[in-house]
Amino acid sequence: MERRRLDPRGPGGKQSALASHKGATPKLNPIALLDLAQGLARYERLAKTVDPARPWAHPRAEHLDGMTYESWVRRNLRTPTGRSYFRTQAEALYSADGSDMSLLHTLFYTVSNGDLETLVSTDKGAQKDRVVGGSVLVSKRLAETLDVRLGSPVVRITQDDSGVTVTTRDGQELSAGHVVVAVPPTLAGRIDYQPILPAWRDQLTQRVPAGTVIKCFAAFTTPFWRDAGWNGQAISDTGPVKVTFDVSPPGAEVGVLMGFVEGGEARRWQRLPDDQRRRQVLDCFVRYFGAAAGEPAAYVEKDWSAEEFTRGCYGAHFAPGVWTSYGSVLREPVGRIHWAGAEYAIEWNGYMEGAVRSGRATAAQVLGR
Repeated sequence: MERRRLDPRGPGGKQSALASHKGATPKLNPIALLDLAQGLARYERLAKTVDPARPWAHPRAEHLDGMTYESWVRRNLRTPTGRSYFRTQAEALYSADGSDMSLLHTLFYTVSNGDLETLVSTDKGAQKDRVVGGSVLVSKRLAETLDVRLGSPVVRITQDDSGVTVTTRDGQELSAGHVVVAVPPTLAGRIDYQPILPAWRDQLTQRVPAGTVIKCFAAFTTPFWRDAGWNGQAISDTGPVKVTFDVSPPGAEVGVLMGFVEGGEARRWQRLPDDQRRRQVLDCFVRYFGAAAGEPAAYVEKDWSAEEFTRGCYGAHFAPGVWTSYGSVLREPVGRIHWAGAEYAIEWNGYMEGAVRSGRATAAQVLGR
């Protein structure tokens, strides 16, 4: 299963004869298409039964949370193509394999973000927009009006009846009435807390790992693929790069293709020698966009699992049993310590929009106390 996504306009701005294939689903043979259609319909119906505010309260929560996403795919999809489609979506959305997470978690995540089509779409979907200059600019602009201490990560949080004190790696101490920890749960669990966190909270942080994703960029003198009417987006079930995007800067003074290596494949691929990783990525680009994609002017990789303050992306995924064991206390403060971030969001979980919504909700919680 493989397809390149076409621009609605062909070369020179003419309407492409294949414009009708724009979307998240490739051309399939009738049997595979029927299998995929019934699988998508069945999955979407099930997702709509989950309350994103209380997924652990679903009437069949124990059953859904005790099953992996991969188990559901094997039971409900009959063709290799149908199964590959669902597995590729799991890698693209969670940077994890279907066997890494519970079915209840993927259902929650789907309904939190609308539906599967919204999650995977670049046309009026979750993948539609990029920030010119990089999304880091959002943080930089916000920091212009705040007291932000760069290079001073918090290593200890101490609380008592009178307040809370945070200690940074460089020895600063800052005190307040309450503190909001706005890093992913697995990173929050690495902070030293005095007194130590309750067992349930620490156990929770051990069970919500980040996904594994490497972003690979190849820069060219021009976005040559556009001359063929292609928009640079490809999806395949053959890796290591299974999803690509055109991330050329505005004005297209240069062309940049970006490919993702995700999930279990990324965990294996990241340990290969540099030249072998580069060759495999470019081979994928050539398979999608032709020989010209094999000779970039520059090539760069970004392994988010190697970064100290992310250790993976895009967000946390919940293993089987986590929602039913800890979901009801996920957002519960521990004394004067509160939690916020994309992983705690009810709507748009896993996205910057969700992080903002979670931050507002947690701020209201703190003010209410």
